[in-house]
Amino acid sequence: MTKVYAVSDVHGYRDVLVQALAAEGLTDADGRWAGLDARLWFLGDYLDRGPDGVGVIDLVRRLVDESEGAVGALLGNHEVLALGMRMFGEAPVPGPGDAGRSFARSWERNGGLATDQARLTDEHVGWLRALPMAAHDAGALLVHSDTLAYLDWGRTLEDLVAAGRDRLASDDLDVWWETWRRLTSRAAFRGEGGPQAARELLAHLGGDRVVHGHSIVAEMLGRAYTDVTEPLSYADGRALAVDGGIYEGGPCLVARLA
Repeated sequence: MTKVYAVSDVHGYRDVLVQALAAEGLTDADGRWAGLDARLWFLGDYLDRGPDGVGVIDLVRRLVDESEGAVGALLGNHEVLALGMRMFGEAPVPGPGDAGRSFARSWERNGGLATDQARLTDEHVGWLRALPMAAHDAGALLVHSDTLAYLDWGRTLEDLVAAGRDRLASDDLDVWWETWRRLTSRAAFRGEGGPQAARELLAHLGGDRVVHGHSIVAEMLGRAYTDVTEPLSYADGRALAVDGGIYEGGPCLVARLA
């Protein structure tokens, strides 16, 4: 039986990721793909906050190639932020309220690193801009953020993926800012209305549960980051959170999907 895994929000901690993948037998000691009967999905947020975001991107790209399709990668909000910083920098974002909005300001506030920006090549940028916003595997809907904002861009998985790529192909500051803003929203599947929100997303985009990163499991549970050892199933089993909070000292969760 093929084993399917998901990992999210590595945020530049390449060495921790390599160790976590090797512990699951998905890579060998040299970080090469070794998952003979496995598939692996990266759910976004490869860079910012941690020391080697571009190294994470290079590792993920190599695993995608080595695995011949067994490894997939999705777009996270920090990819939009980093690319927006590269494209628009300090250009002011027009609109009412919050005077002084810019990608540079948000990038700095959210852990953007000049070393990542300096090392990003046009090849990296092209790869990131082509990443899909969602995918299906193991009966699950795989996304980065725990938000209903995806439905603003598409009411089917195919429409969402196409709309996401169209948005990242744009050179319009407003389009990029709105994409960044909506992908940063979270917590749609928590609380009393959470299960229904998850069912709404699944009804349109497909799948029997939402697997996401973006919201840190420890913060959702009110626990210490180091106390987390596994992903969190919630919303009546309709959602699975896999962000271990690596940049806060939490684990890199490599979640196996049933």
